[in-house]
Amino acid sequence: MTTLVVGASGATGRLVVEQLLDRGQTVRAMLRRPESLPDTLRARGGLTLIPGAILDFDLPALTEHVRGCDAIVLCLGHTLTLKGIYGKPRRLVTEAVSRLCNAVVSLRPGRPVRFVLMNTAGNSNRDLDEPRSFAERCVLALLRRALPPHADNEAASDVLRVSVGPDHPSVEWVVLRPDTLVNTEAVTPYTLHTSPTSSALFHPGRTSRINTAHCLAAFTDDDKLWNTWKGGMPVIYGA
Repeated sequence: MTTLVVGASGATGRLVVEQLLDRGQTVRAMLRRPESLPDTLRARGGLTLIPGAILDFDLPALTEHVRGCDAIVLCLGHTLTLKGIYGKPRRLVTEAVSRLCNAVVSLRPGRPVRFVLMNTAGNSNRDLDEPRSFAERCVLALLRRALPPHADNEAASDVLRVSVGPDHPSVEWVVLRPDTLVNTEAVTPYTLHTSPTSSALFHPGRTSRINTAHCLAAFTDDDKLWNTWKGGMPVIYGA
């Protein structure tokens, strides 16, 4: 099985690459800084590095990187700096999702490619009309205006939820929503929920990066897990 990981140089992306290799998969890792991966990880068999930012690839080039992939895991995010939050591209994740889906569709694969998007518990699943308090709705309205990454996360999930939809012949998808990310060393028990069980704004839960990476990787090859959550936006908790 072959999986493309986009955003592989990030804190979670590196862990996803490792988890996929541990599962015996062939991994293509797209990342701006190949040297950011530990030497021990780069030396492992089954890993191909694709240097560059995803928005630097045109459709033909991106299509070749996607060709032969059974799954795509997108772990892109905005860096927490002024330039990362307010600089261009403001729709980094949204544009990446759209371009990758277009690349997959252009190939007309014999069976749907699994697309796994790492998102955030602060983004609602509007298919479910998830309840939000008045205070939360007010804060979210401000975040959409003040913090472009939040609007980007919402729009990125909408590409899959609305534009691709639940029954596309070439792309199946899951949007995984971790709550506050923390660093731990080992995978521990975690749970998936249809909707947040606590307020991501006022009473956030915690999710370890390694648990998030483990779950992202599991979606690519665990058929039972995939069929349970396909076309959904599960929230993950567990640190």
